[in-house]
Amino acid sequence: MTEHETRVDVGIVGGGPAGLMTALLLKRRGITAVVIETRTQEQIRHTQRAGILEAPTVNMLVEAEVGSRVLTDGHEHEGTVLSFDGIQRRIDFQALVGRSVWLYPQNEVFHDLATAWQREGGEIHWAVTETAVEGIDTAAPRIRFTDAQGQRRSIEADLIVGTDGSRSMCRKLIPEDVRTDHFISYPFAWFGILCEAPPTAPELIYANSEIGFALISQRNESVQRMYFQCDPDTDPEDWTEEAIFDHIQQVLGVEGEIQLKRGPIIEKTVLPFRSYVCDPLSHGRLVLAGDAGHTVPPTGAKGLNLAFADVRALVPRVEEFFTGLRAQAVTQADGVGQEPASISGAQGSSAAVETPEPLRRYSRTALDRVWKAQNFSYWATNLLHRQPEENPFTHKRRRGEFDAITDSVHGQAYFADSYTGWGD
Repeated sequence: MTEHETRVDVGIVGGGPAGLMTALLLKRRGITAVVIETRTQEQIRHTQRAGILEAPTVNMLVEAEVGSRVLTDGHEHEGTVLSFDGIQRRIDFQALVGRSVWLYPQNEVFHDLATAWQREGGEIHWAVTETAVEGIDTAAPRIRFTDAQGQRRSIEADLIVGTDGSRSMCRKLIPEDVRTDHFISYPFAWFGILCEAPPTAPELIYANSEIGFALISQRNESVQRMYFQCDPDTDPEDWTEEAIFDHIQQVLGVEGEIQLKRGPIIEKTVLPFRSYVCDPLSHGRLVLAGDAGHTVPPTGAKGLNLAFADVRALVPRVEEFFTGLRAQAVTQADGVGQEPASISGAQGSSAAVETPEPLRRYSRTALDRVWKAQNFSYWATNLLHRQPEENPFTHKRRRGEFDAITDSVHGQAYFADSYTGWGD
């Protein structure tokens, strides 16, 4: 079969929010990109994912002028509630750090960005198969794939960006003697439900008790998202609707002031807990961003926000990298009396190259924040979850930690500052 060839500045593997935001911001800087994605646009659009956006993420969506509906359709949360053994404490984000978070589901963020990319004429290939990335250690890396119509395609670029999720193919291209995989798994999971019911409370509730953790969230005015701690091997079908709601209510406190709004359950899932970091996030002409480079447990609401932080760190370094290529092209052209090649001209060669310094600096900058977020997510997870075979001492010690955080304005400020995104 004839292979259709394309030449661009950047090839992006993964058409989720991180990949699309990267493509859009690069386009604003005159850097061309093509995005490929293994899923269909509709599959991503209708996949329910986490929905808490930090203040820097919201600012990024607004300032990028992509037509995001986050300020019109999202819900601003100026605080959150922590609950321990039925005792509730509200953390007032605005009073403590002057920032809010926004409830706006990830699939809506995706829809905004996909619509903007296609509206601006950006090239994206959905539902691709047989994807292979070649030559990341050369100046002419290439993506090969079969598109949804069965056409074999090849994209040659100066740089490949891997935003292909937690099962990343791109990550595995970094040699094992270069890459360090930091990983831990947790001995519990989240049992998640979507139910047709109005919000139980105006803000999220993170609750802990002697029987474990629960989270009361929402998707909109008529659909709630709830979670409770469970064994990773739990079969969702073993739980009836009544048992699910009764268990979550028990975590909140049966006689407490917060009583669940109940309704028909429309989705049940079990989410395993793990933390992962790839170090470095760049190698040769490949960089990783988002879940391709790191995952966090959902307790701290850092997943999508950390991906957008990667993009904020990455785009200026990519621009710097291409500025260097332009300067190199001009120097080479002057030396032989020719016009300089364009930014996406035939600059590449099959000779091995080292990782450019701007991409190394991206990795260092991004990883600094990744580990900061890993620390907060790990801490919050252990504060709010019951460990297997936990004894009364451990539970009461954790209650002391809860009191130390919630009874002190300084403790509350630490939680608020970390949860809302450190203000950058």
